[in-house]
Amino acid sequence: MANVLEVTDGNFQTEVVDSKIPVVVDFFATWCGPCKVLSPVIEEVSKDYAGKVKVVKMDVDKSNETAVKFSIMSVPTVVFFKGGKEIGRNIGSVPKGVLEEHLAKMM
Repeated sequence: MANVLEVTDGNFQTEVVDSKIPVVVDFFATWCGPCKVLSPVIEEVSKDYAGKVKVVKMDVDKSNETAVKFSIMSVPTVVFFKGGKEIGRNIGSVPKGVLEEHLAKMM
């Protein structure tokens, strides 16, 4: 995933909360089947919105402090941030159009 940065508990504040542009965070797990289905959609969104929106992934097994902080109870969960605040989320593998509806609200 060349365009998608993987964030951790250690750099979440810098990469997501302090970001000057809106951020899409894909909370995932390597063992999760629906996460694997969503992954190409996340990559596509990162290419389509390059420079306008930052798209990142966070492995909940490696970075569970942040997952707990944001009440991530199932994966995949995609959370949309603007100005460091959560402005929306989707749970489960969803089509690109659903993500784009959230992105339109972020612009």
